Formats: sequence, structure tokens, C-alpha cells
Amino acid sequence: MMIRMVVTALVAAFGLLAVPTGVEAAGIPEPDQDSFYRPAAGYETKAPGTILKTRTVSVPLAVKAYQLQVRSTDAKDRPVTVVSTVLVPLTPYVGKRPLLSYQPATDSLGDQCNPSYNLRLGLEKEIPLLSMGLAKGWAVVVTDYQGPRDAYGAGRMEGHAVLDGIRGALALPEAGLSATTKVGMWGYSGGGLATGWAAQLHPSYAPELKIAGVASGGTASDLEAAGRQMDGGLFSGLFLAAAIGVSREYPELLSIFNAAGHELIAEMDDLCVAEEALYAFKSVKSYSDSPDPLAEPIAQQVLRLNRMGDLAPTAPVYLYHSKFDELIPWQAASDVNARWCAKGTRVTFHTDYTSEHNTLAATGAPAALTYLSARFLGLPSPSTC
Repeated sequence: MMIRMVVTALVAAFGLLAVPTGVEAAGIPEPDQDSFYRPAAGYETKAPGTILKTRTVSVPLAVKAYQLQVRSTDAKDRPVTVVSTVLVPLTPYVGKRPLLSYQPATDSLGDQCNPSYNLRLGLEKEIPLLSMGLAKGWAVVVTDYQGPRDAYGAGRMEGHAVLDGIRGALALPEAGLSATTKVGMWGYSGGGLATGWAAQLHPSYAPELKIAGVASGGTASDLEAAGRQMDGGLFSGLFLAAAIGVSREYPELLSIFNAAGHELIAEMDDLCVAEEALYAFKSVKSYSDSPDPLAEPIAQQVLRLNRMGDLAPTAPVYLYHSKFDELIPWQAASDVNARWCAKGTRVTFHTDYTSEHNTLAATGAPAALTYLSARFLGLPSPSTC
């Protein structure tokens, strides 16, 4: 409740956030009942980022809103489709309008939890944060980056989807953008995971994109470190959901689960993040016959593939993390900062000593926005490396 109050206050002055009088879900089917989400015929043969479908939608913001289905690539380099929502402010922009790719912390296993659906209902919890970009006149693209299998935690899938959502937004004629548009990426927590992966996959997967800057906070750069910190504690439901989400891209992980684990997979099949809290104080060890499931060779192989730092962004990055983060260890962020710096990325790493995980999502937003604003203006990129 506190985080929602704080972020709402941050953008109230701009008058962009229109609070719906009620949830008008009538006529807005959930994604699994909406034909728009069904992959377009022949998508497999299209280039990543190709727009396959478009439609105009309504959202509770003072913008023109469009949804795109684009061709993307999963964690194992197979073709998939993802849906993005493109928001364009109604007011003119002095100069060439930039694009912000905003990644909410979806952290869920059901497609009804995705931002493309919740934006239309006015229920996307991070509308106040992405509205800060709209208030500056930036276009914003929000992609269902977990992909068609809702693979929460699968970084490679998520990074591909973010980059292809940007490609689609730039190619949408109604958005008024182009291949030379400056792009910023921003996300926190689970959104920071997707943002960080997009940043480090950008040079090899989508080098044509003009990524001016990246802001990633509370970044889950090391799933094992985060998992070991959350396991068995208040936030263990998040970790269990991520384990299930990653297994959707890497089904070889299913061999680690025992019978109780497979029952858990069925129970959590389409839960949103708030419902995952029901699994507090559960340990992954209860759902495997291994004394240390994360140490199993197949788990280590997948965790290694999904640990940030082997690749490095070429765009400048602002990393911000609470020293007292109770979900994602500060040390993991410090480690990826060091690895990216060693590879030549210009990183500004900010450690916050006055917050924990949830509060920094709100209190850290103004600095992230300021950082991206400076990159769009072409100011020199600072570095703490």
C-alpha cells in the first residue's frame, strides 16, 4: 500500500493518471480467450521484431494506445510471439520524440497478470511509474516480456521480448517513431531482470536499436543468489514461482521436482504475484528429493545460463539497489556491476542506504528518470567504474 501511495504522488501533479471508476472488464477477454494473442500464421518465418498484428485499445491514460503482436525468440532461440502495448502522449513533442521501454515487475505465472491486459483494465500496478515517462512527452512501450509460456524469471526469453517489442514500436506508423529514435529502457525488480537482459543482449541480438541509456533497479542478476535469500522466508512464493517459470523455458528442470513439486506446479499454474504470497515460508527442498535442489547439475547449468554478466551492454547503465534488499542480495548487483565495468560498459552504480526492496522502487524512480532524460539529451554518460 505504501509503495502505491508514494508512486501515485510522484505523478499526480502531471494529471496523466486517470483512475477508473470501476473495473470495466466487460468486453475485454482475458488473453487466453482473446484471438489477438494467438500466434499469426507463418510467424516462424518472420524476422524478430516483425509486426504480425495491430489494434487500437483504450487505457486510463491521456494517450493514444496500440497493441502489437510481434515475432520474438525464446530462451532457446526458437520463434515465438509476444504482445506489446505502445502508448503515445497526445501532446506534441519538441524535437524527435524518444521511446521508453518500460518493464513492470510482472513476476507471475498467468497471462491474465500481464501488462497488456492490466493496462486496459487500469489495474497495472506500475502505471504511475511508466506515466512519469509519458509526462515528459516520451512514447512508452510495455511488452509482455515473459513470453507465451509466462516464463517468469527466464532472462534470455525476457531480454529478447523487450528488444523485439522496441523493434515493433519503432516500426508502428501510428507511433510516429523511426529506426533512428533514441530508446531508453527501465525496469525494477523482475522488470529490472528483463531490462538487464535486454541491455546485455542488445549488442548481439538487436544492434540496430539506438539504445541511449538503461536504468535497472533491484536487479535480479543472479537467480541462485536471490533464491537462496528468499527460500523458506516471507517471500519464498516469489522464488517458487520463478523456479516454475524458468522450467517452462527449460523443461529439463522438471526432473528435479518430486511428486509434491509437480502438485505445486499445477497449483501455481496461473497465479499472479499477490497470490504467490500464499506460499510464504515454503522451501524448495519440500518439492524435491534432493537435499539441495539448486546445486543439482541441471539446475546449475540453467542458472549459469541465466546469470547476468557474461555479456555486457554497450549502452550506458544506471544500476540502483538497496544495501538492505531483503529479496535480491545487494552483492549480486555489485557483482554484475563489476563484470560489466570490466567489459567496458559505462555503469553508474548507486547503493541506497535508506530503503529496502519495495520502497526503492518508488524512491529510486526520480533518479532513474533523470538519468534517462540526460541520455536522451545527449549529455555525457557518467560512470562509477
